Amino acid sequence: MNKITGTMNIKIIIGVLIALAVVVAVVAVLRLDVLGSKGGGLSKEFKYEVDELARIDPKLIIYEESSEPIKTGIANTHAIAVDSNGSVYVAGDEAVRIFAQSGEQLNEIKLDDAPRCLTLTKDGTIYIGMKDHVEIYDAQGQRKASWDSLGKDAILTSIVASEDNVIVADAGNRIVIRYDLEGSIINQIGKRDTFRNIPGFAIPSPYFDLALPKDGLLRVVNPGRLRIEAYTLDGDIEFWWGSPSAAIEGFCGCCNPVNIAVLPDGGFVTCEKGLVRIKIYDSGGSFVGVVAGPEQFGAGGTTKICMLPEECQTAGFDVAVDSEGRVFVLDTVDNIVKVFSKVKDR
Repeated sequence: MNKITGTMNIKIIIGVLIALAVVVAVVAVLRLDVLGSKGGGLSKEFKYEVDELARIDPKLIIYEESSEPIKTGIANTHAIAVDSNGSVYVAGDEAVRIFAQSGEQLNEIKLDDAPRCLTLTKDGTIYIGMKDHVEIYDAQGQRKASWDSLGKDAILTSIVASEDNVIVADAGNRIVIRYDLEGSIINQIGKRDTFRNIPGFAIPSPYFDLALPKDGLLRVVNPGRLRIEAYTLDGDIEFWWGSPSAAIEGFCGCCNPVNIAVLPDGGFVTCEKGLVRIKIYDSGGSFVGVVAGPEQFGAGGTTKICMLPEECQTAGFDVAVDSEGRVFVLDTVDNIVKVFSKVKDR
């Protein structure tokens, strides 16, 4: 009897909870402004909140635009890098163009297809990530090698190089691949492994970035988890930082940050898409300040938060840093490069 009575009581409680949930859902639907005042799908209150988030406290902005933007003349830009001499490399269309910081075009490397990412080494070697493979060029723009394809599903979105390794981020296969300098794969990094406490990469849109600071730990953006993870080159995860939040200290939306770069002091610059914010964090991941927000950009500076991946599949800015700590932001909407320097008294 007691067992049956207990079961009946549980069923009654469950029924009451379900009924309450239905009532709450109906009330929520009735209160929802589906069309908004102009049929935009968002209420005035929501639009106001997003606009408020786009306004950054001027006290937090510790950089300023320090030169005229570089007009790339490229219709579809993807990536940026800066060499030790301060020359700016921009990848897009079917080429890599090289600019002086004055904006003068110095050279162009023509390619057979669209480049997705690039990195430079001290000796002038240029590693370019195409959609599914890596190509290597010398300082004069002559192709030295083309490595094997990673398959039809591969989408290379970031590449870094050291004295002994070339490492790529493959957003299509959601994995990081480490090569030797001859193009042979050494190992994969980041595959889900509960025993090693590796969560796996959540890549809702084609943004998946890498950085390799002087400490030798590879930093990998895990955008769907809204954080940056640190790995040894053998693939062990050491730590991570970043938190989901619309507040300026955190990363908001479905999948941010989209790109990162390392500062000379070991800190990081991060780029967010949707609600465009370029920010500075120290080497441990603590928020330091802001380089620029939506108001510093034109068509690319949209004020929206992408809660669904399909809302923000494009318009992720890229970023690079030179030896003096200047921040170069590639606006992939207006296809220009903006240069920011730290304000001396901040």
